Amino acid sequence: MALGLREFSQRTGDGAGEPVLDADNGEELMHVQPGVAIALGGRTPETPGTLYISTHQVMWLSDVDRNKGYAVDFLSISLHAVSRDPEAYPSPCIYAQIETAAGEDGSDGSDSECDETLDLSKVKEMRLVPSDPNQLDTLFEVFCECAELNPEPSEEEGEGGGHDWVFSADSMEHEAGEGEDSDWHSNPTTSIGYSNGEHELAQNVLELQIHDQRFEDAEEMEHQESNSGHH
Repeated sequence: MALGLREFSQRTGDGAGEPVLDADNGEELMHVQPGVAIALGGRTPETPGTLYISTHQVMWLSDVDRNKGYAVDFLSISLHAVSRDPEAYPSPCIYAQIETAAGEDGSDGSDSECDETLDLSKVKEMRLVPSDPNQLDTLFEVFCECAELNPEPSEEEGEGGGHDWVFSADSMEHEAGEGEDSDWHSNPTTSIGYSNGEHELAQNVLELQIHDQRFEDAEEMEHQESNSGHH
């Protein structure tokens, strides 16, 4: 399997057309979302096109240039999440990190992303910006569903070679609880994204939640002690 983002122009039908799927290998279309801009790396977003999500890959096709499109396999997407923080990015979007073969030689591809000619093999970040931000949750759910259909292949099953796709507060609590107080109860709704095994981000978020909860508990105890001192 080729890692990373790639050009995609295989279309069928009239007008802008639809992507040609690998039906022989069971690929099926899961979701179509028109009016989606794509931003690769640090570049400005492309003119909005149509996003196609299949059981194998994510495809973006330009609505104005039939020869322009991009695709990335789910196995190359190491993390995806919903981004609504304007300080992180001006527009609400689906943020995805992409594993690249170029990343293995230590190159981050940042220079390529700013050049006029973009080297897709070095693009490590992708943002999908729907014209209707209310579609973000639906897109995220479809991403999650398709990610589960594409687990990381492992040569040594059962020996830690595989990846876990979901990282919620529940799934991380056991790790964080070892050696620490176990009186913090997690809320599964605090899950912010999907990862295919690089769960440092999820761990950091969980630790932040734990510290925040303890801070709130300490404030509450201090408030109660203050009130009892007045009686």
